[in-house]
Amino acid sequence: MAAAAPATLHELFARSAAHHPDRTALEVGGRTFTYAELDRLADRLAGQVLRRTGRRPARVGLLAARSLTAYAGYLAALRLGAAAVPVNPAHPPARQLAVVKDGTLDVVVGTPPRARGGTQEPPDLGVPWLPVDEAALTRPADDRGTAEGDDAGDRRGGAVTTPPRPDDIAYILYTSGSTGAPRGVPIRHANIVPFIEWAVAACGIGPSDRTSQNVEFSFDVAVYEMFVTWAAGGALVVPRANDVLRPSRFVNERRITHWFCVPSLGSIAERTGMLAPGSMPTLTKVMLGGERLTAEQARHWAEAAPNAVLHNMYGPTEMGVVCVHKDLGGAGRLVAAGSNGTMPIGEVLPHLESVVLGEDGQPAETGELCLRGPQRFAGYLDPAHNEGRFLRRRPGAAAVVLPAGETPRDTDWYRTGDLVRAEGEGLVFLGRLDDQVKVRGHRIEVGEVEAQLVRHPAVREAVVVAHRSGPEAMLVAHYTGTVTPPAELTGFLRERLPHYMLPSRFLHRESFPLNTNGKIDRRSLPAPDPGETPH
Repeated sequence: MAAAAPATLHELFARSAAHHPDRTALEVGGRTFTYAELDRLADRLAGQVLRRTGRRPARVGLLAARSLTAYAGYLAALRLGAAAVPVNPAHPPARQLAVVKDGTLDVVVGTPPRARGGTQEPPDLGVPWLPVDEAALTRPADDRGTAEGDDAGDRRGGAVTTPPRPDDIAYILYTSGSTGAPRGVPIRHANIVPFIEWAVAACGIGPSDRTSQNVEFSFDVAVYEMFVTWAAGGALVVPRANDVLRPSRFVNERRITHWFCVPSLGSIAERTGMLAPGSMPTLTKVMLGGERLTAEQARHWAEAAPNAVLHNMYGPTEMGVVCVHKDLGGAGRLVAAGSNGTMPIGEVLPHLESVVLGEDGQPAETGELCLRGPQRFAGYLDPAHNEGRFLRRRPGAAAVVLPAGETPRDTDWYRTGDLVRAEGEGLVFLGRLDDQVKVRGHRIEVGEVEAQLVRHPAVREAVVVAHRSGPEAMLVAHYTGTVTPPAELTGFLRERLPHYMLPSRFLHRESFPLNTNGKIDRRSLPAPDPGETPH
């Protein structure tokens, strides 16, 4: 009888550890670990967590950058049947404490930050803290299978392992909330495993692939990078912080075949000469997502990786990393851009359902993308955050927003808040609904203005922000590229946009600020100084 298909992230990794014990699973910090070795380290760390808490934890925090501690800790949490909850070490202490409290964590595993004197101080998080000594963790075991610092509960095959069930929470990620407080997004194994299995098959990933793990654990793409790679029996290769900004050097030195990043990261690399044509011949799969992808950005990636297929990946954290996908082709054979100059995000994954709804709650060609299916999360950790995020539809009737306090059903739809349009190559992402502004009574989607502005040959990237000056909102276009007279940019846009969509100011920037996930940080763009000369 054939073995049952894996139903949890833990089982996906365990399957590869059983089938490929001697293959490389992880390269981090100058060290290489096979599947068998990483499995053994996760087992050992699970025992330490159990000893520290005195009981099986429900939620394990991970306060560590991309390090052996973080990867072994993630797998240890899953091995214990607990949810992994990343706590970004780059975030301010107040944000870290908010995550720990809201997530009701039982323990936090990690490496403490270094104080000015070089000493390590435990973070004040209000829950048990387990600092990991990686030297001790990786110390070889003796003939009994025990390493220094282990106890009987740490031994492989002991009573440590509590396999999770499909309906258990696999991980909790925190997204920014409109109120300023982070919102916890719990994703169950049953939500994420269908996507992982789809991605391995659809993207053609196998044991010979080597994936660069480019983002911190607090970004959902990290789940893709880790578990798509491990489910396929491939190797996860962890770059240093600066390596991601110099992709060609890192990709070639480490023989990377599989790369995932936000498009703006590629734009930075292109400006510094690190995305030259033909510079990354080892890449066979380039995944781009998290932001709208322009035709120019896609072309740069296709030329830099001539042997790769480009994939445009779209999905909110609440829908399990990616829920809409488009195979864009490769160098010299990219699909056509959408009507707004951006590459299509494509088709909804086959095991999900979608509907595009207009303002009247009825299906429309252009409107808000709403989704349901096995990848849809059950609701935010704090049920108060569910308000306005779910819809219920009945045949022939307009969709209605679930009342506050009502628990979403599996058949209800998640509102992405994203504006899309169905076109020839699939869905095209137009922007966020909450990016819409009104200027002199006209509703404007700033993404449409940005998409047209980057068509100007002097403009590399553009971010349009609405700033209020008195009772009226004013559109300000921030752009990178060559400094260009505002009159020229205005004239260019006037041929493509209605007059009410034309920015009032154009401000040149050398680069755009990025947040910790590598996306453009719109909120950091300052309002124009009244005395600042527009350019």
